[in-house]
Amino acid sequence: MQHSIATVSLSGTLPEKLEAIAAAGFDGVEIFENDLLYFDGSPRDAKRICDDLGLKIMLFQPFRDFEGGRRDKRQHNLDRAERKFDLMQELGTDRILVCSSVQPDVIRDDALIADDFAKLAERAAKRDILVGYEALAWGRYVNSYRHVWDIVKAVDHPNLGIILDSFHTLSINDDLSTLTEISGDKIVFLQLADAPLMAMDVMEWSRHFRCFPGQGEFDLASFLGPILKNGYKGPLSLEIFNDGFRAAPTRITAADGLRSLLYLEETTRNALRDSANVDTETVSSELFAPPPPVRYGGVEFLEFAVDDMAARRLASWFDKLGFAHTGTHKSKNVSLYSQGGVNLILNAEPDSFAHAFFVAHGPSLCAAAFRVDDSRAALERAKLYKSRSFESRVGPNERQIPAVRAPDGSLQYLVDPGEDGRTIYDSDFDPVEMKSPQAALLTGIDHFALGLPAETLDTWILFFRAVYGFTTEHEWVLPDPYGLVKSRVVRSPDGAIRVPLNISENRNTAIARSVSTYRGSGLQHVAFATGDIFAAVAAAREAGLPLLEIPRNYYDDLAARFDLDPAFIERLAEANVLYDRDPNGGELLHVYTEPFEDRFFFEIIERHHGYEQYGAANVPVRLAAQAQSRARQQSRPAPWAD
Repeated sequence: MQHSIATVSLSGTLPEKLEAIAAAGFDGVEIFENDLLYFDGSPRDAKRICDDLGLKIMLFQPFRDFEGGRRDKRQHNLDRAERKFDLMQELGTDRILVCSSVQPDVIRDDALIADDFAKLAERAAKRDILVGYEALAWGRYVNSYRHVWDIVKAVDHPNLGIILDSFHTLSINDDLSTLTEISGDKIVFLQLADAPLMAMDVMEWSRHFRCFPGQGEFDLASFLGPILKNGYKGPLSLEIFNDGFRAAPTRITAADGLRSLLYLEETTRNALRDSANVDTETVSSELFAPPPPVRYGGVEFLEFAVDDMAARRLASWFDKLGFAHTGTHKSKNVSLYSQGGVNLILNAEPDSFAHAFFVAHGPSLCAAAFRVDDSRAALERAKLYKSRSFESRVGPNERQIPAVRAPDGSLQYLVDPGEDGRTIYDSDFDPVEMKSPQAALLTGIDHFALGLPAETLDTWILFFRAVYGFTTEHEWVLPDPYGLVKSRVVRSPDGAIRVPLNISENRNTAIARSVSTYRGSGLQHVAFATGDIFAAVAAAREAGLPLLEIPRNYYDDLAARFDLDPAFIERLAEANVLYDRDPNGGELLHVYTEPFEDRFFFEIIERHHGYEQYGAANVPVRLAAQAQSRARQQSRPAPWAD
């Protein structure tokens, strides 16, 4: 399939947009009228730039408020169209988008509107131009693709067809059954956009909140599938109106756009494949077909970028959490800490990726490793989805672990069992003799949460959905004492890997401060699973681990909300353990540490009876407790003060 994007979808000047579109790998572009109006050059100059970049101008848009106008304005509207045809020929494009009229005095007469388009099509035919009629969801009279199709059929002219737009169709929950009646040769162009489901005015929704396929909640495969089955051979094109995209780096947005179209092709191909039809198989074979997502087995390890001093400080925390120093890397200044099924790595190797990450972000999570059943297939899929791979320097007999760059430049390693049965720790680390093994109270990594700049959330969601085949959970909006926090969890299909993605548009919240501290995305917390949270808390306290103090009022409220034994509530309060219960009777017990150097913190979590959530009801009290703890620390006099 060919891929196109409307210039309105990106930030920057027209030349900047075109350069980013070409760099991302698009085949063509829709020129939005305002981008041309603001361009310091002629239409021929714009065409020359596109030619030099290898881009085809596939559509000029929009031509507004043409049909059904006052009869004394009809000739004027046809003359306006002729001027646009002149401009199009300078651009070198033969397709124009005419959107349905939004004028309050539009004449509500299909026969009259059809006659207007017949006249326009006759003029277009003399220029070898195709006119595409598109229904705006807020069109004054014509506001659905089915109505447009009725008019196009009535005109029955080879130079008039329909333009289908997913947003204008799916935003009004339009009936998709008529899509099967529209032959591919009558579809002049196809525009695609996703969106979050929102209860608001459809025009405001459209103008500010569209997003790329895979970032929203529309069922785009059900829209695209019938169109392809009916023989549409034109490009898949993105038309995105989004406030965040207009402010985001142009090249990053363009790269996301192409990835989103590949993702839509894959999901549509899978949907078509599941419908047993010979013609469907022919169509689906033309769509993007990467290796399917691999199976995941959890988080293999988390790797922290540190220097020698930060390594000692963080190692002390690991020790208090019950981790043992179990390995020293054979050729690098890298240490392994283990407990149960959890592996944590401190990387203080100079002249390395981790060192560069530390210089940029301070003590931080520079890499996460996912257990997979086939690392080669996982890496191939990532590369086909335009992700950058990474190869680290390895010593003799050490294992090269495939890795993918995450959107923030950190690494995500793909670790499979290996062919010789040896683990990566066997091949890369010299074991450290343990003094006296401790009971493994922490058994795995339940999840790890990232704090993100607000404008990057959609990029991360698309990355996890497309590259790894993860699913997304619904968005949580949570109160911080200084604003609101939004959280969206991405997870592997079996739930073995879960990554909450947290943002805040308020600059004084904990997430905003974290982003500022890291100078970008960064680890917010790691949640360790346990089978006995009270034993884990007791051991951590005895070791001197600073746990977050929860106000007594929280436990008084627990007694009012849940039918819990008073002795159990007292036990929770004494250990600063929080409690939640879902509607199905699943239960969560969890406790937090104080933050490590005001960067990230740790959570110990115990799930019961199929509890699948993350204690969202307790996030406000956690955020308030952290804010109060931070205020207490800031109010303490410095050790050297009188």
